[in-house]
Amino acid sequence: MTTADGERLHALWRSPAPGCGVVVSFHGNGSRPEPHAERFAADPWDAAGWGLLAPAYRGYPGSTGEPSEDGLIRDGLAAVAAVAERAPGAPILLHGHSLGAAVAVAVAERMPAIGLYLEAPFDSMTHTVRLHVPLAPSWLLRDTYRSDLRIRAGTTPVLIVQGRDDMVVPAKLALLLARAAGPRALVELVPGDHVSILGVRDREAVALFGRGLVPACTQAGEKVR
Repeated sequence: MTTADGERLHALWRSPAPGCGVVVSFHGNGSRPEPHAERFAADPWDAAGWGLLAPAYRGYPGSTGEPSEDGLIRDGLAAVAAVAERAPGAPILLHGHSLGAAVAVAVAERMPAIGLYLEAPFDSMTHTVRLHVPLAPSWLLRDTYRSDLRIRAGTTPVLIVQGRDDMVVPAKLALLLARAAGPRALVELVPGDHVSILGVRDREAVALFGRGLVPACTQAGEKVR
């Protein structure tokens, strides 16, 4: 993919079944897109006809550029634009894990999506860093990722999955983000840490976000099975 400011991003793509949606998945800080692509290309997503796009941010393996908050948001917007080009009219579900959840929330503020599926999200990077490094210098907090402010403007469903034993992003940060989202947010506190929770609520997510898809997708999903 090519971003609006000229960076080239490595990404993995799979087309949706006719009439179905596409999951745009944003990985965490220390991760990469391949595990997410493999996950969303398998059941229950595959059986329901979903496609996927999983990009690697600028500065990550396979992509050009240097990472920054503004840059990662540009990458997210480029991902949505790529879906619109490859699957015109396909509904888009924004997924993100940890840092990727912040990217997903920022993209949802700017582009239409049918929902947000967030795993181990934080309310802001500032709050997260302060918890781990109380005396962190101000320059370390240049990228604030204020998801708590960005998520307030939306109206689409939000599913938040958070591990009770997460030491990287404590559960209280996810709960604060859910509070900012208001009644449209559904929070699932599950056993597990920052990584072990990935995918544990996928079936619930397919059911929740599949409700708004056109009947043609339901028929396509049945054919896939």
